Amino acid sequence: MPISMLSPKLCCIKGFSSSRLLVLKYFKCILIASSHGHSTNTVSGLNTRLAAQCKSKPQRQVCKTVLNHFDEQYSEELGEQWLTARDVLLNPLSWQYGVLLNRFSDLTNLKQCLTALGYTNLLPQTHPESQSHTTQIPLQCFINRDPVHIPTQGHHPGWLKQYYLLNAASLFPVLTLNVKEGEHVLDLCAAPGGKSLAILQTATPGLLHCNELDKHRHDWLLKTLESYFPPTLRHLLSVTHLDGRSIGSLQPGAYDKVLVDAPCSNDRSWLYTPDTHQGEMWLKERTRLPVLQKELLCSALAAVRPGGVVVYSTCTMSRAENQSVVEAVLASYQGVELLDLEQQLIDSLSDHFYFAHLRPSVGQLVIPQKGKTWGPMYVSRLRRIY
Repeated sequence: MPISMLSPKLCCIKGFSSSRLLVLKYFKCILIASSHGHSTNTVSGLNTRLAAQCKSKPQRQVCKTVLNHFDEQYSEELGEQWLTARDVLLNPLSWQYGVLLNRFSDLTNLKQCLTALGYTNLLPQTHPESQSHTTQIPLQCFINRDPVHIPTQGHHPGWLKQYYLLNAASLFPVLTLNVKEGEHVLDLCAAPGGKSLAILQTATPGLLHCNELDKHRHDWLLKTLESYFPPTLRHLLSVTHLDGRSIGSLQPGAYDKVLVDAPCSNDRSWLYTPDTHQGEMWLKERTRLPVLQKELLCSALAAVRPGGVVVYSTCTMSRAENQSVVEAVLASYQGVELLDLEQQLIDSLSDHFYFAHLRPSVGQLVIPQKGKTWGPMYVSRLRRIY
């Protein structure tokens, strides 16, 4: 694809060898430009556009109603851990961003550019499947200890994006799922598609069924998959917009593994609700979410084969939507057992993620801390026995 067809944001990364990177900092926003291999006018124009993108924007306003609710709930549930997480959530300029590389795209020079900016690979070179042997993980996510935010890449039909920006803790459920080559996998609540994309980076499944009920989010999911996954392999994908609560009865025992990244009260976004009325509406909705989450988890357990694994995850710190949901399903659903998460994987991520101290422990919760701003992300793993 010619450079001239790419968006300014894409030109920031792609297509430069031995480049000298110009880092423009404004409100801790970092954008990359190259001054090698192009005419002065081209570079000057690019730098002007990048500077314009980095102009000051009004800082997001915290919804006091939501914050007060969080203070009351999380002070009780997390104690002092909430105070440090609170400081991070109230300072978006401190948030870190992960760069998930797309193994199906041309990654020429991309790693070098990221390394020059201080990025390192989040993941170990091998994934500890057992104490006796290890398996290679092609999935690569680069992170920076500083709040560096590189530009997103624009969508161009027929061209595969090189990377996907995400909260790196979002990879924790995918790594816990531990998909193997040829397995049939269901991503029950897949939009916007980051975890589906991560699954495809980890292994080539026999089938990846991506489901999303909401039509707008379903369309978003389709565009994400089109942007990152080659047409020659799309026969391995199935994308639907069914009610996830019905899939277990429609396709009983059809999958080796199921990911339930459930709709939840997303702490990061809800804290910055546009107005007080919306915040109050969301808090009322919050009380109803655990019922939906339990139904989705039960559907996932019906859809997985005996011996298969279901991973349940959310991006909230709420005990009612995390531990309590898993405990309720374990108490009511026959033939299911709780699986411990691999300690070696947790240990390998602990340099970057802060894992909360949960009692009782029916999963792991990553919460934001200073210098480790990833999360929230709750993960629990279940196995269907029969």
